Amino acid sequence: MFFDTLWGAPLEIPEGLADDFHLTTNRWRFAEADAVVFHIPEWRYGIGANMPKKPHGQIWVAWSMECEENYPLLRDGDFMGHFDVTMTYHLDADIPVIYVDSGFDKSFRTPVHSGMPNALVAAFISSDCNRSGRQEYFKELARWLPIDSYGKYLRNKLLPRDLGAISKLETISRYKFTLAFENACGRDYVTEKFYDPLIAGSVPVYLGAPNIDAFAPGKQCFIDTRDFADPKSLAGHILRLASDSTAYSAYRVWKTEPYREAFRDLLTLQRTHPFVRLCDCVRKRLAG
Repeated sequence: MFFDTLWGAPLEIPEGLADDFHLTTNRWRFAEADAVVFHIPEWRYGIGANMPKKPHGQIWVAWSMECEENYPLLRDGDFMGHFDVTMTYHLDADIPVIYVDSGFDKSFRTPVHSGMPNALVAAFISSDCNRSGRQEYFKELARWLPIDSYGKYLRNKLLPRDLGAISKLETISRYKFTLAFENACGRDYVTEKFYDPLIAGSVPVYLGAPNIDAFAPGKQCFIDTRDFADPKSLAGHILRLASDSTAYSAYRVWKTEPYREAFRDLLTLQRTHPFVRLCDCVRKRLAG
């Protein structure tokens, strides 16, 4: 049973679910459920009056796609001790849930638009979450090179039409570089901000997870802000690449090469829906 869903979204029933498992959001069935999934970011105040009493033998699952830097309960040992299984973005979770989908394989190989992008740097910052310090980094970087920013925050340019993810991909496909600034810097927390530019054919300029290399599909496919002393140095590097087609093209060669083994493993993992993997995990735990 899903005690709550991902920010109230409808529950997705995946293909491949075993016939002897039934997913529901009906809280009236709490007591009879073999396992209960809790979306942790919506439990900001820990175990309280709204948290039900755990029946003997029931399996509790902690679910989150949000960074623990933004939701400290996720690293609160006392709170997390109430749960038997973790289903998060962490690679060492019982059920790892990665932001890259197995269907991205074809998308990575086929850019949104053929040919070389002409515009310089794009950005989409959709929230004011700033644990990573991305707003300050953006403002300093913008002192040294022009950035077309289309997001809800730090916006200086408007989309001709906003159709959500489609418009974002179409827009950044026209740019040589796209700022891929996470809202928090946590290990394994690598979101669509990194993958969208790769799909669109733009080079991500990344600020975020310290182990980003483990999530990269190929060699030299992104620029890491940590490799530069400051935003001014990064700006100089971007401008040099933009004026040297040979050097810039080196960041696009990965699309014609085999994926890194670690990235292939991520795609293989995601071929089985997380909820299907969760059911397999629950089955094994119930069997003892």
